[in-house]
Amino acid sequence: MAKITASVYTSHVPAIGAALDLGKTAEPYWQPVFAGYDFSKQWLQENQPDVVFLVYNDHATAFSLELIPTFAIGCAAQFEPADEGWGPRPVPVVQGHPELAAHITQSVIQDDFDLTIVNKMTVDHGLTVPLSLMCGQKNPATEAWPFKVIPFAVNVVQYPVPSGRRCFQLGQAIRKAVESFDENLNVQIWGTGGMSHQLQGARAGLINREWDNAWLDQMIADPQACSQTPHIDYVREAGSEGIELVMWLIARGAMADVNGGPAPTVKHRFYHVPASNTAVGHLILENNV
Repeated sequence: MAKITASVYTSHVPAIGAALDLGKTAEPYWQPVFAGYDFSKQWLQENQPDVVFLVYNDHATAFSLELIPTFAIGCAAQFEPADEGWGPRPVPVVQGHPELAAHITQSVIQDDFDLTIVNKMTVDHGLTVPLSLMCGQKNPATEAWPFKVIPFAVNVVQYPVPSGRRCFQLGQAIRKAVESFDENLNVQIWGTGGMSHQLQGARAGLINREWDNAWLDQMIADPQACSQTPHIDYVREAGSEGIELVMWLIARGAMADVNGGPAPTVKHRFYHVPASNTAVGHLILENNV
């Protein structure tokens, strides 16, 4: 039986990818950001999964305003890094797990969640920056990511976007699907995006440290209540792009305590502002089953 052993949560700021790719991680502005992931890289080496189910949002690369799926699961054998206007990031090709992805798709759709099945797509910084933060920089010519990845894209760009409640319930369905897969796999689920940030308009540059951390406290301790946070609260308190936090609720919904098990262990928590006018949040939760 496959099982979800941990969940990882992190921002996926594009400028972080640029800092990594251009060798700026030791610069005074960026060093505090990357220091927050030193523990995480060591933890991942010691707790390496077979597969990561990675929840992120596409930034008009695989999908455009012409076609916007609410939930899209990548079922291909591999996914090339996207060209976001300045060439693809110099990172390895993402290797998928088509068998587990197809199984999750079957199970989740039968549980009444409508997923878009994607058999070919590129993946942008929303997916590759978290991989780089957790795994370290990889030379695409000589190295590979240390595990397979199932990309799961969520629309948080064009309204209407899914509710936190719906995302939380979807996480529960994903856990059920993983646990019914008959191969022994160590699976982690990662929720990415956020935290507070706004990229345009009169409030461009908004960061709300107090709200971010209060939301994170609640997501850890009472995820069911956290999932009830209305969209207007995210927009008002965390900025127009703060709505990306609903993607963290998919990962939180897949944890054991939500499904009657013991509370998870908080292995690492990190928060830093700013990183390119964005609040960076990061969390690792381990299941105790």
